[in-house]
Amino acid sequence: QVQLVESGGGLVQAGESLRLSCAASGRIYSIGAMGWFRQAPGKQRELVASITTDGSTDYLDPVKGRFTISRDNAKNTVYLQMSSLKSEDTAVYYCYASVQLHGSPTYRYTGWGQGTQVTVSS
Repeated sequence: QVQLVESGGGLVQAGESLRLSCAASGRIYSIGAMGWFRQAPGKQRELVASITTDGSTDYLDPVKGRFTISRDNAKNTVYLQMSSLKSEDTAVYYCYASVQLHGSPTYRYTGWGQGTQVTVSS
């Protein structure tokens, strides 16, 4: 009932930047927390950044100072600005959202979108 579409990944060199976007669509009444996970080959998925409805943010330690998460509530979209990229940032990036559907009294976390590949060459 909710679709997440991530975009903005690509192949960049170390030190360069990328901006990821994730748009949520469907029978959405309200969106709570949103954020980004990533999964590198052979590793577990890890939470990279999150943002609440009032704009409070939290980051994985290795990306602090390099990544910035933001959201556009009118567009049901969350962004991840990634700067000073490193080879260890190479992963598939997935977004998530806590969504209240029309007619539902509760928020539920969505499933994953298809992800967007970020590859950083050193």
